[in-house]
Amino acid sequence: MRAMTTMTGKSLRILGSAVFMIAALLPAAGIEGSEPLPIPPILEFESLRGGTKLFYLEADEGQREFIPGKSTRTLGYNGDYLGPTIRVRRGDDVIVRVKNSLRNPTTVHWHGADVPADSDGGPHQGIAPGETWDADFRVRQQAATLWYHPHFVETTGEQVYKGLAGLLIIDDENSGGLGLPMDYGVDDVPVILQERKFDRNGRFTYRPSMSDQMHGYFGNEILVNGAISPHKDVPRGPVRLRILNGSNSTLLRITFDGLSEFHQVASDGGFLERPVTLTYLVLSPGERAEVIADFSRTTGSSVVMKAETNGQQIYDAVEFRPAGIRQSAWEPPESLVTVEDIPESEASKTRRFAMQSGMGARMTINGKVMDMDRIDERLRLGDTEIWEIVNRDGMGGGMMGGMMNQPHSFHVHAVQFRILDINGRPPPAQLAGWKDTVLLWPGDRVRIIARYDSYKGLYMYHCHLLEHEDNGMMGQFLIE
Repeated sequence: MRAMTTMTGKSLRILGSAVFMIAALLPAAGIEGSEPLPIPPILEFESLRGGTKLFYLEADEGQREFIPGKSTRTLGYNGDYLGPTIRVRRGDDVIVRVKNSLRNPTTVHWHGADVPADSDGGPHQGIAPGETWDADFRVRQQAATLWYHPHFVETTGEQVYKGLAGLLIIDDENSGGLGLPMDYGVDDVPVILQERKFDRNGRFTYRPSMSDQMHGYFGNEILVNGAISPHKDVPRGPVRLRILNGSNSTLLRITFDGLSEFHQVASDGGFLERPVTLTYLVLSPGERAEVIADFSRTTGSSVVMKAETNGQQIYDAVEFRPAGIRQSAWEPPESLVTVEDIPESEASKTRRFAMQSGMGARMTINGKVMDMDRIDERLRLGDTEIWEIVNRDGMGGGMMGGMMNQPHSFHVHAVQFRILDINGRPPPAQLAGWKDTVLLWPGDRVRIIARYDSYKGLYMYHCHLLEHEDNGMMGQFLIE
């Protein structure tokens, strides 16, 4: 049975300044009649002279039956929905050749990647229908789970919603020596979570109303790697899950029914300094986390990943079925990497960004709606800066203050940053590593610090709730 329940008042858990309604969870009974979890294939490459790796991606239209017997129109890379996993190593020279076989312009943005501005895949690198575009870059950053998706102005939400997304995994000299699971698709498993809305005919619907544009476009099913409530046979031991919240606007609170705890080992930009023991994980759209779920510790026949939404629903996202000989309990290593601190004294400037919703689905940063012809901020190559971001929604009184009581997230291109503080307090351990996207509840104030020392050029910052981005909550910064 596919378990999706509308949440009623059972108990309240306050996360930041927002309230998630939590329904009581019964022991996992398994998901009857589910299909195996699809695993995105690793994309093969062509070796060019000098060792450059050439990958081919094609964005195209397709059809898929998410619900048996009911077909819906989709978009995908090299297939009908989602895209293959691109896997590279630090130091690789890479070209990704993207063909646009859609009827509309698109781009491919490498979310979280340190790449030149003309290969970033932002709205200025549009690919016309029938045209091809090359992203050309050297992999310069540490091991991490990144992702790629469209970023064309005002159509990002629709194109991602219909299926254009995939993982970009970076390995390095450190990642193979930590004793973490690394057998892709077996004990190293991608988990792309996407809340989607289906009509009675089993078709995607993407027709956001003004209210949806303001508050988020929620759904009635959750897809995991493009399947509804699939199952995955796993070893009876530690399994590494690379989790992406690929939803447009839905915040997800993730738990494991059948495991009392799990360990987060990496965030957006790579490994944490040491594993963090958690009982739940909250991801806003665009955020990633690598976790170790130790299936030697479960006493039942299966473990169900629960995904709870700010739209007040709980889904049985995926059922893990441990099999084989029970392994010894996983012992987290004392350390994973050294995460470099960036001292505040190094910052040459502090910039402030106020995110705020308005009437008519008007979404602004510092009171401005996105303008492709306007440069909002100018930075100097090599500078370190502190950016202070505030979610002004919910801060005012009266009717407007109540109507706009909603979260935002803030994503910065070109860099990975460190969070200095959230509402004046140090970030929790799971947010203390390298990040490229940060969640802000209504009224939150977050300070981040980063070095802008890689490339000159024009990059973006924006809310990663995609309906907010498409409706103006985005700006541009030029590194000179």
